[in-house]
Amino acid sequence: MEQIKVSTAGNKAEVYRELLPQLESLVSGENDFIANVANLSAALKQALPYASWVGFYFMKEGGLVVGPFQGKVACTRIKIGSGVCGTAAASKKTLIVPNVAEFPGHIYCDPDSKSEIVVPLMKNNEVVGVLDIDSSSLDSFDSVDAQYLEQVAGLVGSLFP
Repeated sequence: MEQIKVSTAGNKAEVYRELLPQLESLVSGENDFIANVANLSAALKQALPYASWVGFYFMKEGGLVVGPFQGKVACTRIKIGSGVCGTAAASKKTLIVPNVAEFPGHIYCDPDSKSEIVVPLMKNNEVVGVLDIDSSSLDSFDSVDAQYLEQVAGLVGSLFP
């Protein structure tokens, strides 16, 4: 298996443009969903230096349950409509939170988290989970992250069993 290699000298869009084909290659030919999302979370954590936590939550029993991730221990279950992850799942929209302390109802799984982006994972127009990325710095995520992470979410949705 090749290592994920991206130039950190470029801007975010360049990093993502280098990263996306590598992510697609990483999951190509592997049918195990958990193996794929585990590797995707590791690859994203490796490629995005501002990310302190990268992982997935999946719909189960009417809520979100933590899946493969890279980072500190996470909240195990999140109710739909609660916190950034639950709100993104309920709205079916990507949420960028520049300062989590200002987000009503933010769930503090990691007290060092300062900003967050959550992208819903969709299959057949239904939310099957979310891609959640935190940063220990304020205002780490923007529309460029959203644009490319929505493509990653599309990839994950296409792999979903």
